[in-house]
Amino acid sequence: MIAENTQTQMRKGILEYCVLLIISRGEIYASDIIVELKQARLLVVEGTLYPLLTRLKNNGLLSYNWVESTSGPPRKYYVLTPEGKQILSQLDKTWQELVYAISTSKREADTQNPEN
Repeated sequence: MIAENTQTQMRKGILEYCVLLIISRGEIYASDIIVELKQARLLVVEGTLYPLLTRLKNNGLLSYNWVESTSGPPRKYYVLTPEGKQILSQLDKTWQELVYAISTSKREADTQNPEN
């Protein structure tokens, strides 16, 4: 139970970063973001993604464009704002620091406990 809670919190913690990374590649529709997150094994449902996208937009990190669709109503395509790009750059740095901290800690643990 404790491990599951920690795993859930870890996934939630990196979800915003992953969404910004996906959007940084160019305009993208929300359902395509969900597909990419699922392919990356960060299973996300619309009820999780849409509030996150709204929050990112309200914080000035995203904007969107309405694009007419041939198969239904117009679609919102999200893009990063200049501020979103700046925040993503900061998150990239933080991610690299975390990767270093984890790999260093793990290497030390593996050295001290070779049977693990």
